[in-house]
Amino acid sequence: MSGGGRIDQNEPRTDAKAYQDLDIAAQITEDHEAQMSKPSPGPASPASTTSSTNTGDIEYVYLNFDTDIAVRPVFPDNTVKNYPPCPNLKKYDNPYTWSKTRKNLMTWVSCATNMTAAYSAGAYAAPEAQLTELWGVSRVAYNVGITVFTAGFGIGPMFLAPFSEINGRRPVFIATGILFVAMQLACSLTNSYTGMLVARFFGGLGGSTFSTMVGGILADIWVSSERNTPMVLFTGATLFGTGLGPLVSGFVAQRLLWRWVFYIQVITSGMFVGLITIFFKETRGPILLSRKAKALNTWYDKLESLGAIGMEPPEPTSTSASASATSSHNEKLQAPHPPPHPQRIRYKVLAEEQRASILQMIKLSLTRPAQLLFTEPVVICFSLWISFSWAVLYLQFGAIPLVYATNHAFTLEQTGAVFTAPCVGAILSTILFIHQDKWAVRRFGARFTANPEGRLWFTCAEALLMPIGMFWFGWTCYSDIHWVVPTIALVVVTMGIFSIFLATFNYTADVYQTYASSALAASGVCRNFLGGSFPLVTVQMFRGMGFQAASSLLGAVGIVLSLGPILLIWFGPRIRLKSKVARQFVRSDQV
Repeated sequence: MSGGGRIDQNEPRTDAKAYQDLDIAAQITEDHEAQMSKPSPGPASPASTTSSTNTGDIEYVYLNFDTDIAVRPVFPDNTVKNYPPCPNLKKYDNPYTWSKTRKNLMTWVSCATNMTAAYSAGAYAAPEAQLTELWGVSRVAYNVGITVFTAGFGIGPMFLAPFSEINGRRPVFIATGILFVAMQLACSLTNSYTGMLVARFFGGLGGSTFSTMVGGILADIWVSSERNTPMVLFTGATLFGTGLGPLVSGFVAQRLLWRWVFYIQVITSGMFVGLITIFFKETRGPILLSRKAKALNTWYDKLESLGAIGMEPPEPTSTSASASATSSHNEKLQAPHPPPHPQRIRYKVLAEEQRASILQMIKLSLTRPAQLLFTEPVVICFSLWISFSWAVLYLQFGAIPLVYATNHAFTLEQTGAVFTAPCVGAILSTILFIHQDKWAVRRFGARFTANPEGRLWFTCAEALLMPIGMFWFGWTCYSDIHWVVPTIALVVVTMGIFSIFLATFNYTADVYQTYASSALAASGVCRNFLGGSFPLVTVQMFRGMGFQAASSLLGAVGIVLSLGPILLIWFGPRIRLKSKVARQFVRSDQV
């Protein structure tokens, strides 16, 4: 693991690295990321001339997680005996070295928080009948509340991610969490349609970090070899929450006042924001290093104000140094040696020096994703695929109540119960994908991860579950067919969407590497905007075309888009070689 500016900068990129870029939906300048991915100029020892610069008699050292820290001050003739103790540096430890218990706690709290954001997207659909009557608006106008929520969800990371780069994940996570809870409260208290739309938009803005930033948090604390399970749990929480929202809210809206749909969200999301405030610790490496450097430099200033002339050089802690010390232990005990020359040391962090201004980062967050979206075939292909899949997921908010009320005379809470199917699909997919990659690595070894296309073999089959499920759902939507049959089809649809979701992030991250944040930002914006738009036309499409034809149309489009990974398996290396961005990451053995 290299130090300098990032955690584990030299770690080989794997599928899980995709999620590390999620929270930086267009984060820090990726040009700087490319520079920072090189080995840091600062080795462990602060005395190294390659890791420091001298200004007067102060030596400035680049700090990383492996740096040996000077902790013994030197005073003239030992004149000062009582001096401030060294600050507690334990809280600035590399998150990869945290205990398993602490990592698991962070993982479960983060995934549960992500689930509350996904829950909110679909929960809004349940009180439609009460609120359209109250406000005198159409069903389409009411569903704009889903659209504006996903709009805030899509554009939020563009503006918020640069602030997490400067201030860390924790303050941004907590601040946006408070905004999310406040907007849920506003939804529950408003009496106007306009007020609801405004609250929904800013609720989506606040909730966006619950999704995008959680992926980065998990990548901060788990090394790549351990990261598959946490990342699959993160994805499963997203799809499970999307189904859980209308499932619970269907029962609530039928039995209680519509405001309780949002009161419940205030209670649950408020609880999780409270847990975050208590248990969440900063995980972003450069931020921890910056705080560690500030704490040490402040301590050194205090010592010098008391008369210290410098610090004793720290003892090396590397393996080779330890071995050398052990082998010559007796000689060192017996041989006299002069006292070490004190050094005036101050620490600095490479990432801080290379960081662009906040305006530059926001500008890059907005422009580079658009550039990749319109110039990179891989980004275009996967953005269309994941956007359509998300649209299929979100159209269920309107299609399920319509189909089951029409064919089976289901009540609101009964149609809500049908949303158990997406939840079951998310659980089954989570179990499958946790074990699938482990089996593939054991069975195929390096062939599975040797190139980005290797991970698409599973996707070629599993992604077809989405269009197969849509055909199944459409052609079993008859009143004389038991309602369980099309409901099982929804389980299959969800499993296909799960596969597409993972494939999009894995392949994009593997192909674009240091530019993956912008590529994923492009697909993220498309996914949220198209997904949020489909509820506006779902009822008209299913009524106008008929349940069978509408579902078949969606299934046919899904089959066409599912040809993408098949083509990439055969032509992916050649496409990457022709890309202006991706070709720089193509190895000779991948062609």
